Amino acid sequence: MSEELRPEAGTATAVAARPARYNNMQSAARFPLRLPVAFHLKNGEQPGETRNISANGVLLQVDAPVAVGAIVEFEISMPSEILGAPTDVVVSCRGRVVRSFEEESHHWVGVVIDEYKFERR
Repeated sequence: MSEELRPEAGTATAVAARPARYNNMQSAARFPLRLPVAFHLKNGEQPGETRNISANGVLLQVDAPVAVGAIVEFEISMPSEILGAPTDVVVSCRGRVVRSFEEESHHWVGVVIDEYKFERR
């Protein structure tokens, strides 16, 4: 199945067309937030950044490819200024990779979040 490139809603960046099986997961509104991420892999931790977040998952830019189906853990740092809270909050997440692709020398990972917890720091 060939993938066509099309702009993602609200951006001018082309992304690979999404297979129909992800329509249900992508029905939630996406928020274009760029927040720092600590991405935990078997061979260590790598930095990353969110590109968009929804109630169903998150799109991350990471330093290395991650296989579809991989179970991953990561922490999203949410500064107090964004939340209007007195302290920063870290969201610790566990999920599974449902998309993984490379574009413009960047690795992108779409993750469905299965578990999460908030930690004030």
